[in-house]
Amino acid sequence: MAAKKLKTKIRREQIAQAALDIVSTGGLKQLSVAEVALRIGLVPSALYRHVKKKDDILTLIDERIESKLLANVAAVCEQTDDPLERLHQLFLRHIRLISENRGIPVVIFSQDFHADNLERKTRICKMISSYLKEVAALLKQAQAGGHIAKSVDIDAAAMLFLGLIQPPMILWHLSEGDFDVQRHAKSAWPLFLKAIK
Repeated sequence: MAAKKLKTKIRREQIAQAALDIVSTGGLKQLSVAEVALRIGLVPSALYRHVKKKDDILTLIDERIESKLLANVAAVCEQTDDPLERLHQLFLRHIRLISENRGIPVVIFSQDFHADNLERKTRICKMISSYLKEVAALLKQAQAGGHIAKSVDIDAAAMLFLGLIQPPMILWHLSEGDFDVQRHAKSAWPLFLKAIK
């Protein structure tokens, strides 16, 4: 039974990643059960064991994005004990995640993705809120250790952290990758540190 669950989990991850890849190149209109099946080397009827319709695939995409974001938080906490370095590494990982998964901005910001679907809007909102709480927890650790000013509003700083990422990633996406996100990251991070110290 455990082997079957593992295979199911792996297959669902493959489905979500294939769907993100499709969305990154062709947009949401290109996404279909048949196209996902083709990408992962299955016939559509085999894919129906895991997803019944396009909406199920969109849910898997949401889950994959959230899983990746939270895995990045866990990874930086394993990587270093320094709270500011954790934040810096999380910032770099977030940018890399989006750079390697061009479909993420499409999913997060596309009206087609959310249109007339309150459940999906709510799920995306909860995902972002959950991530902001994790960032706030890292900021609180930094504040408790004297690395940032006691006067810093933690929730505002967490939102500012996310603001370092989202606008440049939108520009990067809209410019088809021409906007230099790495250059932005190098210049934006010292400004963020200056704002919170």
